[in-house]
This record gives sequence, structure tokens and C-alpha cells, in this order.
Amino acid sequence: MKLPLSWLKDYTNIDGVTPKEYDARLTMSGSKVEEVYYLGAEIDNVVTGKILSVVDHPDSDHLKICQLDVGQGEPVQIVTGAPNVTPDSVGEVCPVCLHKSTLPGGVKITKGKLRGVPSNGMMCSFQELGLSHGCVPYACENGILFLPEGTPVGEDIKKVLGLDDWVADFEITSNRPDCLSVIGLARETAAAFDRPFAVKTPVVHGCGGDIRTQMSVEVRDPDLCPRYTARLVKNIKIEPSPAWMRERLHACGVRPINNIVDITNYVMLEYGQPMHAFDYTCLSDGKIVVRRARNGESIQTLDGVDHDLTDSMLAICDNDKPVAVAGVMGGANSEIEEDTRTVVFESACFHGATVRVTAKALGMRTEASGRFEKGLDPRMTLDAVNRACELVEQLGAGEVVDGVIDVDHSDPAPVRLPFEPEQMNGLLGLNLSAAEQQACLEKLGFAVENGEVIVPSFRTDIARMCDLAEEVARMYGYDKIPTTLYAGEMVQGEFTPKQQAERAASLICREAGFDEAMTHSFISPKFYDMIGWAENDPRRISTTILNPLGEDFSIMRTTVLPSMLDSLAHNHAHRNPTASLFEMGTVYLPVIRDGKADPDVLPCEQKVLTLGTYGRLSFFQFKGVIEALCRELNIKGLQFAPQKNNPSYHPGRCADVLAGGEVIGVFGAIHPTVAARYGLSGEVLTAELQFEKLFAAIETEKLYHPLPKFPASTRDIAVLVDDSVPAAAMQAAIEQAAGAILENVKLFDVYKGKGIPEGKKSVAYSLSMRAADRTLTDEECDKAMKNALAALESSFGAVLRG
Repeated sequence: MKLPLSWLKDYTNIDGVTPKEYDARLTMSGSKVEEVYYLGAEIDNVVTGKILSVVDHPDSDHLKICQLDVGQGEPVQIVTGAPNVTPDSVGEVCPVCLHKSTLPGGVKITKGKLRGVPSNGMMCSFQELGLSHGCVPYACENGILFLPEGTPVGEDIKKVLGLDDWVADFEITSNRPDCLSVIGLARETAAAFDRPFAVKTPVVHGCGGDIRTQMSVEVRDPDLCPRYTARLVKNIKIEPSPAWMRERLHACGVRPINNIVDITNYVMLEYGQPMHAFDYTCLSDGKIVVRRARNGESIQTLDGVDHDLTDSMLAICDNDKPVAVAGVMGGANSEIEEDTRTVVFESACFHGATVRVTAKALGMRTEASGRFEKGLDPRMTLDAVNRACELVEQLGAGEVVDGVIDVDHSDPAPVRLPFEPEQMNGLLGLNLSAAEQQACLEKLGFAVENGEVIVPSFRTDIARMCDLAEEVARMYGYDKIPTTLYAGEMVQGEFTPKQQAERAASLICREAGFDEAMTHSFISPKFYDMIGWAENDPRRISTTILNPLGEDFSIMRTTVLPSMLDSLAHNHAHRNPTASLFEMGTVYLPVIRDGKADPDVLPCEQKVLTLGTYGRLSFFQFKGVIEALCRELNIKGLQFAPQKNNPSYHPGRCADVLAGGEVIGVFGAIHPTVAARYGLSGEVLTAELQFEKLFAAIETEKLYHPLPKFPASTRDIAVLVDDSVPAAAMQAAIEQAAGAILENVKLFDVYKGKGIPEGKKSVAYSLSMRAADRTLTDEECDKAMKNALAALESSFGAVLRG
């Protein structure tokens, strides 16, 4: 909401208040001021000048040499090519940019020469001053701005055109629709500065007659329209508004059009009550019917767009057709034209939620709908329509027919709340007397009678004691409220075991050289195609977002893998030679009914630790990262099982990760086809670990093992086995057969090639054996080795290499 500070003077006194002080005081009182700016800040050294003479340029067929009186003694010579500057223009007054002047947009004007003739500045058009044609309706659209007769010479153009004003730009929250008006902000200003505040009651003289003999209003849906007020004006004269009205509208960011339209906009800004004017002759039988639209009805609005209406929308109609969409925009079939002679002024209160739904469904959000949807005060409609008619008489724009049609179904009883000074002090941490609190409230239009606070009708946001306490606090001054320590028992917060595990897993990933990534939970259904999931894959069933940002953010993901690959691809596309990322991301698994996600049940949210890398680690090094992660989290019994059926991974380089015999995730090399879809080359490794299962596998009890006192005995064993035998299964067999003296076993070589039969491979392990109470003998170690070899031979057909 833009508020010219000069407009405030109609309702309160702010003399002696600087713009900076105004900004600070209103902000501290709870009204958020975005900025306070000078309307003509970009215009400098531009004055009014009177044309003394106009002669042709000796070296041009369109340029003119002008002598102008700018109130500085000697005439100023300016060369112009404006088509409306002719010898007949002598005596006209126009804006003149002198040497070293500035215009909106950072344009700088200096003296120079045009075709060899000195030009000491420039004459301006209204566009160059940042104005619209509605601000200066008397101006030529393609030429110099000639100002009205009687304009003084040598005057600063900002003063002449009403640009010498300060404007405060407020951010109005949705609970304060009363502040979407000059009067509402003036009330806040008067309260903040403790100045008098008054609003004059509009006075309409009328011209006789009776509106009820010429028109009628019927409200069929009072739940959607609690109040509808109308007045009739005849003998309308459509013409430009006076300068003071045009200047105020322009300062508020509203384009002036003509006197009737400008009056409705002016009242909307002044009172916060949207208004509309109908051409009376376009209303069938002079009747207005406020009703729900019928399915199939349509209307062309003032912007020239046709809209189909439904029975969920409120329409303003005559006997035959809709003539406006209630609270949104009027219809073209009742638009004010140049030949309009009789108009109906509408000032009504509509149900905010209905206006919001209608505006959204029709794709048209207007100044009016933005106000109505926040919930307006029904008591404003009568004053607003009377103010519009007062302006009509003041501007000589028409004659107001006596009488008002006011269909009022609103509840006139004000909201009353108990006045509880002690409770408010307790809530605020203050020690104000009841009189002091009452004075704070009365500044804002509240009344205190018989132990009750009478809430003014325009404060629709006040419903309980804490709301009143907030009003007292902001009038007293937030900066004056003393700082106090918390009076309750101090409770030291701590992380839950699951949060600790999550933080530990993230730390381990970072220590392993992985950077944390964060991606959107919203994805596109096409992401599942990218990672190779089949059309009938049940994992594709996802929760659909009702109001998505777009197709690319239309569903909630059931896997983090495509987001991880997208992040890796982004790094690869930016020529990063290596990238290692991890994300503790959330997936959303819907409840599935009849093969679809149940929209009435929230999806199950689960965290998945996803890792991805390229260019840095080999397959087995990446496997080592997963082993290190589980080791540091104290997860025992980690196993890996080949996985050949995951379409996202290479069938020969993919494995399930198991803990305690349960699958907790998968890791491996991304399938080359999938990698190619993301523009990735080389081996891309990823892992997906279900954090809930990872957490469940953590052993909370950690056992202490003292440093060994006796030496270890190390033996190596190399065997030939079929190429299909998993090395991990062989290692498990060794661990079981070697007995209690086996400390650890490590795979250190897998070889296929020269000297190895086709279909076979050589697998070599290093066994470390140790006893806690003695030094092992060769016989004990030999026995363990024989048992391990026997197990490999019986289980896998392994043969000891010579």
C-alpha cells in the first residue's frame, strides 16, 4: 500500500515529522514500512519555461530553434524536433531540462550542439518525466508537454506536477485489511505520534427525486453478500479529474482515467472499500440481483476476456444477465462509456473466501479482490458510497439522486471482550495501570466500558485477550518492554539416539571425502524413466501434489537416486573431474489402494542415506566406504550379496547390503544406459542405504578389547575356483572353519588371465591368527589353515594353487 504523506494531513497532523522519523515510528508501532521515498527523486534541475520564439533550424527541415524564459534573466536557447512545437507555440509553458539536469531512469541532460546550433537543455514530454497520459490528459501524446495556462515560469517542475511529495510503501499483512486504506494508515499514524485523528462524515446534497422509483436491489445470497449499498447519479459528464486527484492517484500507483473511474479508485484507496460504477441504461428494468451464478453462464469482463461462471461464484446481475463478477471485476456489458449519462455506484461487502476462490478460478486477481478476500468491514459501505457521491458533486461530474438503497444483513453488534489489565501485564511482562492500557487502546479506536473492550468493526482480527495485549504492547512501544530471564526450570536439550546416529553418519561421509547435497523432495514422473524403472514398477506409484509448481515438481519422490544422479551430472557438466556427494534425503512412500496412491492418507516418510561419486573411487574403494560407515556406527555382521535385477545398476557390479541377514540397502555401478541419460561418462558409483534399518542394526553396547600381548601369525592362501563363486561367500566359509584363533581375514588378490584356466579365477586371502593367552604354535596355525582349505574345497570346489 503506497501512502502519500501529504494525504495524511486530511485526517491527522504530522507537521515536524521527517520521513525518516515517520519510517522508524510506524515500523516500531507494528506497521511494516518497506521504504519511504521522494516521488520526484530522479528529477533534478527541471523547471517551467515559457516559449518566447520559434524559428526553423538553418540546416534541418524538422528541427526548431526556441528561445525560452526560464525565470533566470537571460533567455535559454534550446533546439527541438518535437512535432507540436511551431511558431504558434509562442507563449506556451513547458518543462525545461537545464544544463546538468536528470530525469527518471538515470537520464542526464547537458548542453551541446544540434547540427551546429547550440542547445542549452531540452524541453520534455510527459513520458520523459515518468508520467502516464492520464496524469496530464491535456498533453499531446507525441510531443512536448504544454502546461495549463497560468502555470508560473521558473517553477520547479516537481511542485507544478505534484511530484514534490514523500510516499511511504507499507507491507500490509492479511489480518489488517483496515490498513489497506489511507484512513486506516492515518489512524495508525495518529496513534503512533499521539496526534488527533478525525474523519469527516461525507455530505451529499442531492438533487431531488427518489432512487427507489428508478431501481431496486435484491440480495438472494446474504451469506455471500452481507451488505449491498447503491446510489444513483444522473446527468454524468465524463471528463478528466482535477489535478489534485490525478496527482494523489499517481502517487499511489494508480493510473488516472476519467472522473467517474477515478472517483471509485480514489474512494477505494481512501476508505479501503472497493467500488464499482454501472451504466444504468445497461441494467434491465433498473434491477440489480446479487446471486450465485448459474452453471453455463458467461460474462466478458472489463479487460475484454470471456469467462465461464459456475454456481460457486457470486455474480451481480440484472433481470437477464450477469453484469459483474462480485468482488473481482465488472462486466463489459455495463461499462461506463463516453456517452454514459446515468450511473449506479455500488459499494458492497462480499464473503472473502468466495471472492478468493472465484478470482483464482478465473485467473484474475484485482485490487478489489485483493481487499475483499482479506475480509472487509460491512459498516464501511454506506460511508464509501456517500463519499463517492460527495466527490461527484464536488467535481461537478453529475447530479446525485436522493435516497440510498442499503440491503444490510450484517450483524451490527460489536465484538466485546473482557478488559483484563492484570492478565495482559502478565502476558507482556509489563506493569501498566488499567488507565494506561485503556489509553493505548483508545488511540486505536477501541472503547472500554463497564469492564469490557468494545472492538471497532474495522478490526476483524481482534478475537481474544492476547490480541488486545498486542495492541497495548505496540502502542506502549516494543522497545520499552524490559528484557527478563525465563522464569521456569531450565531444561537442557539433547539429541535423540536417532538424531545422534544421523549426525554421526553424516560426519563419517564427510570424513570419507563426500560433500553433503540437498535436493527437492518434489520431482517429475520422468525421473523414474531416467533411472530405468519399468512402467509397471510399483515403486513408481507416488503421492501427487494438488497444486504443483510445474510438471518437474509434481510428485513426491520414492527414491533419492535420480536427484543424486542429477547433482552428479550438474558437476560433470561444469567440468568437475571428480565429485563425491551424499544426502540424508527423505522419500515419501504412499499408501496404495487399487494400484494408486491413496490421496486421503499421508505418505510414510523415510530417510535414505544416498551416496554418489565419479572419477575418484574404484568399485572396491567405494565398498570400503560403506564398510567404514557401518564399522564406525558399530554395525556388525555386514554382508554383501550380488544383485542382478536392479535396472538402475550394472548387473555385474551391484550388490545388496545386508546387516544381520536383512537387506538395508544397495550399492554398485550405475548402468551405462542410465548414466548416458544424465550425460555422465566413466564409472558412476552410488549407494542407497535405508536409514531406519541402518539405525536398527546399530549395536549400542561397545565392548572394550585390550591390546594384544602375544604376536599374531599370518598365513596366505590362494585357491582356484569357478569364476561365478562370490569372494565374500568364500571369506565367510574361512571365518567359520578356521576357528576361534582367527583374528581377521582379508582378500588381497583376485586374478584371471595367463596361467588360469578359462572360467576359473585365483582368489588369495591373508589370514591373521592370534590367541589372547599365549603364542600360537605352528601346529595350531597349520590346523586352522587345513580346516579353512577343506571348507573351501567342500563348499566351492576350490583347489589350492601350486
